[in-house]
Amino acid sequence: MAAAIASKPSGRVSSVFCRAAERQAAYDFVESEHVDEAAILESAVRACVERASEYPFVFVPLDGTSLSLADHARAKDFGSIGSRERGARGLKVVDAIAVSPSGVPVGLAAMRWWARGPKPTRHKRRRITEDKEPRYWLDAVARVTSAFADEARGPRVWFQVDREGDAEALLHALAQSGEWFTVRSNSERRLTTGDEHRTQRRRYLRAHLGRRKPIGYELLEVPAHDGHPSRLACLALRTARVVLKTRDKRSLRHKDLPVNVVWAREYRARSTRPSRSGRSSFRELDWLLLTNHPVDTLEDVRKVVFGYTQRWRVEDFHRAWKSGVCNVEDNQLRARAHVVRWATVLAAVAIRAERLKHLSRERPTEPATLEFSALEIEALILLKRHYRKRTETITDDVPDLETATRWVAELGGYTGKSSGGPPGAITIRRGLEYLRPAAEALELSRASGKKR
Repeated sequence: MAAAIASKPSGRVSSVFCRAAERQAAYDFVESEHVDEAAILESAVRACVERASEYPFVFVPLDGTSLSLADHARAKDFGSIGSRERGARGLKVVDAIAVSPSGVPVGLAAMRWWARGPKPTRHKRRRITEDKEPRYWLDAVARVTSAFADEARGPRVWFQVDREGDAEALLHALAQSGEWFTVRSNSERRLTTGDEHRTQRRRYLRAHLGRRKPIGYELLEVPAHDGHPSRLACLALRTARVVLKTRDKRSLRHKDLPVNVVWAREYRARSTRPSRSGRSSFRELDWLLLTNHPVDTLEDVRKVVFGYTQRWRVEDFHRAWKSGVCNVEDNQLRARAHVVRWATVLAAVAIRAERLKHLSRERPTEPATLEFSALEIEALILLKRHYRKRTETITDDVPDLETATRWVAELGGYTGKSSGGPPGAITIRRGLEYLRPAAEALELSRASGKKR
């Protein structure tokens, strides 16, 4: 099923499987009560851990998103998403992907699904963490830690969490996991000074860092986003070792949390590409990063900032999964378990497209056999010879990864520099739709020849 989806990604089962028997078999699998959706994810996570074993550590961006699914009659076991007043229905998920130290997606590391129930009634006593949605974030952290700990020589994990995950329970869970973490602070944090009872003085994190001089500067290329053009941002870097004053919401007791802090604040930027809408304004970067990674040197601080930028990889994965490649929200399945099974397979396909996109940029000289099978490479050479330009000469040699990816993207409509940059996930996905059937036809042709 995964191979068929990879050759023709779509959110609908009927669009992937054209033959009636295959289509019915796919529906039977997705809707079967005997199929464990956790086992489907486990196989993808296991492949991710094995692939990551060549690195000393991997970045693990952790993020939450939601799938908007058709449920006009409100008869499916979905829940509300977004604002409850708007009435949108679907499922929510916290997922994590592994990313190599150079920024190449490695694979799926965790997915934790749930459906929001009815709006809770207000009580005087605050609900504890186990009764609220943050518990899914805690569970995702535990699953990632467990998956990589099971590997004898697995890499170390470095969690990357945006402001949505800035909560006391998650911070303490990350600190106790034994892995590195970086969490962007969502609000002003109070510091422990040790003399509150004597002076009643309060100290806060941003004000504390503001009194420090930058230890260095970092140039960062910010990609185009929400109609704003890409730009080159200059970040002033400040750092400190502090103790945060947090409160356990179960016991209502204060608890200290020692962390390192990196404050990366933009003070100068310039556009690198004009926007289509003509808008030139943008919000300057202002990142207050809480981490347990060492920040003793400027190089350490730059690693923390670079690691946080890898959080963008999970956003790219979400786009490929939900709209750019797989269109998972187009499925019309009727139950939560059915959606989870189908969506998990689609997620594995989406992350593979993202991995191929970044591998061709970060490791362009690697042989194409790193990601393509021998039959796929042979079929790709044949297709390239058929569609080649008159000035091109295509040999039988195995192309490098950059060349093979470009050839695949050209099958999907990529036109080179006029496309606005290197091949993206969408053109790669379109090209794979041509390549996979060609590889299968080549295999069947050889098999029929042997029978004769």
